[in-house]
Amino acid sequence: MPGPDFIVAIPARFGATRLPGKPLLSIAGEPMILHVVRRALAAGALQVVVATDDERIVRALDRQPVTVCMTSPEHASGTDRLAECARLLHWPDDRIVVNLQGDEPFAPPEGIRAVARVLADSEAEMATLAVPVEDSDTLFDPNAVKVACDARGHALYFSRAPIPWPRDRFATDRVSPPPPGALRHIGIYAYRAGFLQRFAALPRGRLEQLESLEQLRALEAGARIAVGISPVPFAPGVDSAADLARADQRARADAAAR
Repeated sequence: MPGPDFIVAIPARFGATRLPGKPLLSIAGEPMILHVVRRALAAGALQVVVATDDERIVRALDRQPVTVCMTSPEHASGTDRLAECARLLHWPDDRIVVNLQGDEPFAPPEGIRAVARVLADSEAEMATLAVPVEDSDTLFDPNAVKVACDARGHALYFSRAPIPWPRDRFATDRVSPPPPGALRHIGIYAYRAGFLQRFAALPRGRLEQLESLEQLRALEAGARIAVGISPVPFAPGVDSAADLARADQRARADAAAR
């Protein structure tokens, strides 16, 4: 069965706090943003859009088969940047938009297609992906976001804390296997363009501010987020200099193996 039509939109801000100029940092001799764009193109999107705030990123994408959308440098988040993009490019309200972060140079095309399919098959306003938690280190790692779902596969809550919490077992043993059904959230989203704009216009919620998780804004506002199990692993994104070095090594190894 053919998959749904979708756009991949990639927010790419130049002024990242931890890694300034991150979209242009080199991985195997090429700017990171080019690696992300290739993954999006391989997913079979109707259109790949890079939403940026800097002409240097525009120049790096010269001759690439993508649409570059210049957006305000004042945006607080990638979601805000994509909402402006939706307005500027006049996307229909029902168009599926996959938000692929600009620091995901190894995002699997199968995963990009999967999150679009989850949204298309759901009545939810948003969709995202998760994978089973396989070890206690991940469960207790605040940088690994966990998600708990209802019986229909809609998110009940996202947290940096370990959820669900087996009360009796964890009272005595926090190194035992994670509870069955524990899920680690993968930060890729799909929404329809109309909801994307409504979501970005919502005020920041209390839970969002406490956990520093933007998706909680949607749950606090009563929106539903469909959660699908990713068909493939997602490699970690690039958030630090160490991550960048690992990404460079992997890309060079992948190129040598081809």
